[in-house]
Amino acid sequence: MPEGDSPATSVEVAWFTAVVHEHSAALVRYFARRGPRQDAEDLAAEVFAIAWRGRADVPTEAVLPWLYRTAGFVLANHRRKHIDLPVETVPESGEARVADDPELSALFDAELRGALASVGERDRRILLLHAWEGLDGAELAEVLGISRSGADAALSRARKRLRDAWGERLVF
Repeated sequence: MPEGDSPATSVEVAWFTAVVHEHSAALVRYFARRGPRQDAEDLAAEVFAIAWRGRADVPTEAVLPWLYRTAGFVLANHRRKHIDLPVETVPESGEARVADDPELSALFDAELRGALASVGERDRRILLLHAWEGLDGAELAEVLGISRSGADAALSRARKRLRDAWGERLVF
């Protein structure tokens, strides 16, 4: 057993099993939307491994936001280690699969892609956490590591920047 690890109790094992059961699909979707689909399950497993090792630090009232925050760090590390697919390249099954998925369809829309690219990394992250993961308010604040009012303000500013960027792209 690695130094610092203590034996797991049956309560911790039950908690972790419930967390994985409840949130694994959400984490796999999180990664599949942001990178190559073939890596999504492995990256989600990495987040769960981190959660298990740091189980005493995972807030019981905000498990999913904690997982998303950790997923952001795991994804950043993954991107530093690997060459990402260009946005125009659809992971695995090609364009037919995109046409059947409204979220992927929107992601690969050139106008939206351009508008999202122009708002900056932080705004893009906030917008995608809100739109794709359904986070706002306290959950968004937890993921971002800021206050609730700060998260509300950040979402509002990100939405405005996206509207402005989208409007600029639609002007002929």
